[in-house]
Amino acid sequence: MAGYHVPPLERLVDKFESLPGVGHKSAQRIAYAVLNMDKADAESFAQAIIDAHEQIHYCSVCCNLTDGDLCPVCRDESRDRSVICVVEDPRDVFALERTNEFHATYHVLHGAISPLGGIGPDQLKIKELLRRVQDGTVQEVIMATNPTVEGEATAMYISRLLKPLGIRVTRLAYGIPVGGDLEYADEVTLSRAIEGRQEL
Repeated sequence: MAGYHVPPLERLVDKFESLPGVGHKSAQRIAYAVLNMDKADAESFAQAIIDAHEQIHYCSVCCNLTDGDLCPVCRDESRDRSVICVVEDPRDVFALERTNEFHATYHVLHGAISPLGGIGPDQLKIKELLRRVQDGTVQEVIMATNPTVEGEATAMYISRLLKPLGIRVTRLAYGIPVGGDLEYADEVTLSRAIEGRQEL
């Protein structure tokens, strides 16, 4: 119906559509789902957003998200403190933790160096990483930044800062995903797979 407007609904759709990965149709579906909630559920939903915004901040050690001074990984005494895995985003920590294979610590940069995007080293949590390696406990830093131009540049920049300190710097291996076909892999992925090959 032309000219049919419900301003509060339009504002709600606009807010959901402003989220990454949410298109207009999805935003509409979410908005209608919210409208179908009873008042208590709607208030609880809104309160969860407010609580997350007010209570979540950076871990004082690794800069991951937490609601305490330390994140659960940094609080865990069983973690190997001699190894730090450096990632771009808190979501990368969750992805690596799902594997149940990594039992050391993390450091979250909150981005990657991107001159075109106006992001330099000073906007990332690199100084905090350098402070962490000063006490001599850290033996290895695994660079697990994304396999993009920005991720590679960030890994190389941090590597140049750490190597003079006598710290071993390694790069997460990238390659063909399990179940993937070689014919569909791009050249960069294939070259990474060859570099990261292992003995059988």
